[in-house]
Amino acid sequence: MLRKTLYLSMVALLSWSAATAQIHKMQRKDTLIHGQSVAAHSSAIHRTYNLNPVVVTGSGHHQRLKSTATPVRVLSTQEIREQGISTFDGALTRMMPQTSMAPSSMGTFLRMNGLGNKYILILINGQKLSGDISNNVDLNRINMSRVKRIEVLDGAASSLYGSDAIAGVINIITDQPTQDFINVTSDTRVSGHGILTESVSLDVYKNGFGSYTSFSHDRADSYRNNDLEYQKNSETETQSSIAPLFTGYRSTIIGQKFTYVPNQHLALNAGLDYSYKITDRPDTRNDITGGTDYEMRYKGFRWNVGGIYKFTAKNSLQADFVVDRFRYGKEYDVETKTNAVGDYVQSKKQRMMEGQLKAILGLTKNSTTIIGANWRQENLTASSGNIDQHVYSLAAYAQHEMRLLKDFTATLGVRLTHHETFNQHLTPKATLMYAPGNFRFRATYSAGFRAPGLDELYYHYFSVNRGKAQISFGNKDLKPEKSNYFSLNAEYRTQQIAVSITGFLNRINDMVVKQNVDVDDAARKMLLAEFPEMTQDQADKMVSYALYQNSDKGDVKGLQVNVSANIFEGFNLSANYVYTYARTKSDDEWTVLERSIRHAATITANYHHIWGRYGLNVNLNGRLQSKTYYTGNYEDAPGFGVWNLHTTHSLDVLRWAYIEPSIGIDNIFNKVDRRIDSSTRKYALYSPGRMLVVGLKLTFKQ
Repeated sequence: MLRKTLYLSMVALLSWSAATAQIHKMQRKDTLIHGQSVAAHSSAIHRTYNLNPVVVTGSGHHQRLKSTATPVRVLSTQEIREQGISTFDGALTRMMPQTSMAPSSMGTFLRMNGLGNKYILILINGQKLSGDISNNVDLNRINMSRVKRIEVLDGAASSLYGSDAIAGVINIITDQPTQDFINVTSDTRVSGHGILTESVSLDVYKNGFGSYTSFSHDRADSYRNNDLEYQKNSETETQSSIAPLFTGYRSTIIGQKFTYVPNQHLALNAGLDYSYKITDRPDTRNDITGGTDYEMRYKGFRWNVGGIYKFTAKNSLQADFVVDRFRYGKEYDVETKTNAVGDYVQSKKQRMMEGQLKAILGLTKNSTTIIGANWRQENLTASSGNIDQHVYSLAAYAQHEMRLLKDFTATLGVRLTHHETFNQHLTPKATLMYAPGNFRFRATYSAGFRAPGLDELYYHYFSVNRGKAQISFGNKDLKPEKSNYFSLNAEYRTQQIAVSITGFLNRINDMVVKQNVDVDDAARKMLLAEFPEMTQDQADKMVSYALYQNSDKGDVKGLQVNVSANIFEGFNLSANYVYTYARTKSDDEWTVLERSIRHAATITANYHHIWGRYGLNVNLNGRLQSKTYYTGNYEDAPGFGVWNLHTTHSLDVLRWAYIEPSIGIDNIFNKVDRRIDSSTRKYALYSPGRMLVVGLKLTFKQ
């Protein structure tokens, strides 16, 4: 039924869009300074729908979306805000059906096109975001108040971006206006279950010098949708529990960035970000299960310097250096036998240093050549097992994009990576685009490469959760993961409508997975010797421990359909549908890939109108998806459809002041997964139900 509904929605949208008359074209004036798009000044209540924005992620250099030979999806900050979204994971799940999230105290588990966190490379202005918890990048480190747009590239992209870019690349482009001004902004959003986001920024730009200061705070309470859980080894006897379905947290980010543009050729930048997050879970109690003795605490510190020198409009040299530190551990709020309230026990500390040099050259009128070099070093310190390891990689890459004939563009790229542990790897890329008129036809092949992480190689992890010992071992004999990605794309794009259809196949070899190893008497003796802190009783209760190993292969194939249309002036409609068939083969047996979703769609309708100094924006958004597959003894999570309504009211009250109150309803139809929790049950829908969302944005400019 869900599949039929999705298909009918797409057909109806295509038919309606094709029948509409052309609307008045909205012009937009843009210039590019150090990778930033600077729009002509307009009032806060002005609204345009740009179906052909400037992007950088697909090709490594700035060009219009319809001109890039590699398909890229763009989420603008305007679209994100109009949907009442204040978090990074909310932006992806509401607007991109190929992504899904599973929040927990160990970070948000992100999936894209069937593949998990470790296969998705997250960049901030083209630089890797490091620091993870169990391969889950801490998404709360992303300051959404600074996001200008989010560019998403599906599939392997290792020729440009190196290791980890097997499922795709998510590049977060931040905003830094370059017109003389002083700008102060406060943005607050409140909803149920203690959810609050607050950001304050001060931006100053004068005579080529820019200073951008920001503070953001994000918080939410823990909650569960059913107070009962099945007792251990029973599917009939229940008991009360306070273990949260969604883990509450408090998160703070402080950021500072400086830019200096002394002339039309040179642009320099430097910045730093500090992030702090701590979970907020129920404490351990004697009368009920599900509480915890400690909270998880995370800290991150990231700084970068860089610059670009433009010899001419088509020739430039860019250099960047970034250091990213991240650590997490346990902060006790319940006294135990070994720890007092307030004690902090560090679990893991990471540091990444990366430097890159890139030249973008217009050697001929109809070509763009990119030549670059990259150095990266990663360090891991883990208290469990006394791990202190590091690894470096060196890479050189080149890409040449050329218009062969009037309507044909070809791109060839290759990257040679030398990894300290896994030696040399070559990752090529080839694309061909045929572009007659408003049509685009693209064919892409790209290779992917992922070196196993330091935790997968050296982990020696022991923890106790709800009285159960949990143990994970790394494996120094792991092989790197390799992938081959193929896609075909057809696109039609004008100022009024954009339609894109993409079929893809992604094949991964030597996937690194955590496999359970059964525990016998000999294994118990080994575990007690490896982890002296483990008690005999904990060892006796152990059934298995986890060991990182190479699985045989993974196979992901799918179809994406994206439609966006300006139906008439002020009204925009978009729909995105994804079919994904993801599976993995271990030995001779094929199984569905963990947490994969076969069908998913997002639908958005947006209306905007201006009356004098007042602007109204009404946005209706829905996400529909089929069941989520789980492997082993876990049952699949049911599909769902969640709809959200959000209104924004823009008031251009003074020449230097804008007020933007907003009000909306999340989960209009109160869709909630109220199944009783059990040891064999996982979830795909984490919403607590219908919630009122209220916000207020204040902007002062001079």
